[in-house]
Amino acid sequence: MSLLTESRETLKLAIPLMIGQLSQMLMGVVDTLMVGQIGVTELAALTFTNALFHVPLVFGIGLLSGISVFTANARGAGNPEAARASCRHGLYLSVSLGLVVVVISIFLANHLSWFGQPQEVVDRSRTFFLLIMISALPALASLALKNHADALQRPWPPFWIFLGGVALNVLLNWIMIYGKWGMPALGLEGAAWATLIARIAVFVAMMIWLIGTPDLREWVPYRWLRMPIMKEIKRLLSIGAPASILMTCEVLAFSLAGLMMGRFGAVSMAAHQIAITLAATAFMLPLGLSMALMVRVGQVDGAQETRRIRPIVVSGWILCGLASLLSASLFLGFGATISSWFVDDMAVIAITSKLLVIVGIFQIFDSLQVCSSGMLRGLKDARVPALMGFVAYWIVGLPVAAVFAFQMKLDAIGVWWGLAAGLAVACLTLGARLWKKTQHAHST
Repeated sequence: MSLLTESRETLKLAIPLMIGQLSQMLMGVVDTLMVGQIGVTELAALTFTNALFHVPLVFGIGLLSGISVFTANARGAGNPEAARASCRHGLYLSVSLGLVVVVISIFLANHLSWFGQPQEVVDRSRTFFLLIMISALPALASLALKNHADALQRPWPPFWIFLGGVALNVLLNWIMIYGKWGMPALGLEGAAWATLIARIAVFVAMMIWLIGTPDLREWVPYRWLRMPIMKEIKRLLSIGAPASILMTCEVLAFSLAGLMMGRFGAVSMAAHQIAITLAATAFMLPLGLSMALMVRVGQVDGAQETRRIRPIVVSGWILCGLASLLSASLFLGFGATISSWFVDDMAVIAITSKLLVIVGIFQIFDSLQVCSSGMLRGLKDARVPALMGFVAYWIVGLPVAAVFAFQMKLDAIGVWWGLAAGLAVACLTLGARLWKKTQHAHST
């Protein structure tokens, strides 16, 4: 019964988080669908930019995960002051990282040729790249506020705010890409402007909701612009820094895989973009579960209810496994059909459908590893998992991808089989680590 009870409690928190994560991925799906109608070169430029953008974004997601852990601990311990400090200092971190991303991107915008992509793709990417990178600032700040709200077990209002941002992005895409309602047709750059405006709107809406909600007043900072306390920053970084390393190791592996695709031409890059968009979209279900499990483990740990941790872990693995089987069955059974929704180019569809077979297989590994890493963060265990992630993705995944793609002449297919190998290693090592960490709690 404890497994069923913990599963229900996890799903109550996870459902809005999963739907919210899916809604955020819809921005990328919509951009891919709409830009795909313009041309293969524009879609390849989108792939190239997204490969670069996802690195600081995922780094930020990991860095800001400490907000969820410490706010959940504070809530479990009944300590509003600690929760307020977690929120305020998390927002400082998000803004600081966003500003660093913007400054670096302004420099890189004139040097995109360093990444070895086809010249026509580089030329088409510059303005789009710069605008998308600027949007990282409001995106990260909104994420910091959302993590705080989720850890307070108030996930639904942020869900509706972020979903509203997706709807605004779709509308602005339609207006700016194709030139509707008197606007000039901006094409690829229109998609970037739409994303930037939508992300700014989401941040403003999150601030208004948090400040204006009476029953959250005790848990939200009274003064947002107080001088930061380095002790609080270090506490957040003790969890966030290793978590960001773990998540960045994975996303860098996928980003470098995207850059490898440039060596096989624009068709392979377009196929990779569609496959990675679909894989990332399916990944949002276990990611939402992982976020909920991290909060739940952090809360029961803060409340010193340690005997509940092992049932939460086992039920979490079961839920993540079921979510991955759902998406895997879709990719394995309907890969070609799904690919045709994005482009009409038969060469792109043929490669994409083959990649989706691999995506379907590694969904199970990917789901279980992200849930394990989330629960380990809830237990404030982040450094060893970061090392495990480095080994899985960089010592195993990328070398295997390079051997399969270039030595065995499997091209794009070989790259993705290498990524699958890295995910399998991460799944097994992180799962074993979590089981060992919860053994003592189960016996007490």
